This record gives sequence, structure tokens and C-alpha cells, in this order.
Amino acid sequence: MRGRHTTTPNTKIRLFFVDAAFLAMTTFAITANAQVNQQGQTELTAPLEPLRPGVTAIQIFDELLAHNALRAATLVNYTAFRTYQVVDLNGKVHAEEVGQMEYRAPDQKKFVVTSEKGSVLVRRLALHALIASEIETTAGKQHHDSAISPANYSLDLLGEQQVGPYHCFVAQAIPKRGDKYLFEGKVWIDTDDYAVVRIEGHPAKKLSFWIQRADFVRQYQKIDNFWLPQRDMTFVDVRLYGKKVLTIDHHDYSVNLSVAIDGSIEKTESF
Repeated sequence: MRGRHTTTPNTKIRLFFVDAAFLAMTTFAITANAQVNQQGQTELTAPLEPLRPGVTAIQIFDELLAHNALRAATLVNYTAFRTYQVVDLNGKVHAEEVGQMEYRAPDQKKFVVTSEKGSVLVRRLALHALIASEIETTAGKQHHDSAISPANYSLDLLGEQQVGPYHCFVAQAIPKRGDKYLFEGKVWIDTDDYAVVRIEGHPAKKLSFWIQRADFVRQYQKIDNFWLPQRDMTFVDVRLYGKKVLTIDHHDYSVNLSVAIDGSIEKTESF
């Protein structure tokens, strides 16, 4: 007679597939800083315009790296609410995690869960792993050079395009090596701030045997002169498990807060 905690062979196999697939998916999602487009992602409708004269890939790289350095020097802290979901192509939510992410420069993040629902297994393997990986990466416990920089990418400039309220240079990002932490796809860079507005593509190297396909889109927004994530979508096709979409919505930001002696935080003026 089987005990109540006995797991059948078929269940064990399925749990292994889910474990392997979601761990691979979340590893790419956090390290590549980009996620996916497929179902539910609004396509860009503005036409691609000719590139203005004199703009070069080297200039864009230089300005982009300078912007990133300024952000690192001036972003003291922020808080934001996040909603993580794993859904199927019919929109059914399999797992959801909602909470507040707090960042303090240079390397501290803390996530406080406010609500959760759906599959405990998927939350544990996908969402909890994703959040923990982000916190560890920020603290320097994991390091993968995935920056959009000349060391990792070549840029083929395609033109200019409007992305919501932002006018952008559009470039094909070509990875310089087959690395699962890099991506192959397109990047949109604001023509005034030289900040990344949107990224879409797929990993430069196959994530695992279980991930048959992975595509992503990440959209950024400008908050108090800082460019911060707005919405991520990661579309994956997992062997024996089907097609799933991981979404992350980032909202209700408060940027550069004053920190009291007791550790509490309140809003102050941004630079």
C-alpha cells in the first residue's frame, strides 16, 4: 500500500521536466535583462524611418555606456511593486506572485510578498527562483557579463522608430559569442537620453534540451529621469509541458528615497 506522500514514476518525470524547464527559463530571464513577445504583447505600429546622418554604432555605444554609468552613480534607491505571472496561451494563470521590490545602491535588493496564488510548484521553481536569482545577481553572488556593450555585441543600425512617447534608434544586436546570457534580436535606444527603451529577441544559445523555443520583450519607462523596467514577457515552449508565458509588470515606482535612522524610507526629490 502506498503512503500518502508517495510519488508515482510518471509524476516524478513530469516534475523533473517542469523543474529543468523553469530553472532554465528563469536563469535567462534575470541574467539577460530581457523578456518575451508572443501572446499579449502589443506590436509596434509606427513605421521605421531612415537613420539621421552621422549616427554610428560606436557613438551609440559610447553614449549608452555613459548613460549607464550616470544611472549607477545617481540611482540611490527605489521601491516598486511587481506582479509575476506564469500563464498559458489561453490566458489561464498558473501561478502569481505580487510584492514590493526595494533596491538600495549599490548592491542590495529585498522583495516582500504581498499576495500569491496558483501552483505552489510553479511558484517555487519559477517565480521564487527568479526573484532569488535577481537578488543574488545584484549582490554580486552571481556574475554574467550580459551588458549591451562592444565587448558583447555588434550593432547594425536599421533606422529610427517611435515607441510610445519615445523616439528611438533601432539596431539589430548581434552577439559576439554563443552565450545563453546574451541575446540575438533588436534594441530600441532613446535618441535624446541614449537609454534602452525596448529589447526583443531570443537567447544567443539554446537554454536547455527542454526549452524548444524562447522569445522575449522588455519594455522600459522613464521615471524621475531614470529608465526602469515597465513590462517583461518571456515566451517559452517546453518539451512535454507546452507553451507558457512568464510576465513581470513593474509599477508604482518611488525613486531616490530618504532613509531614516530606523531604516524606514520616504520620498524625497530626485536629481
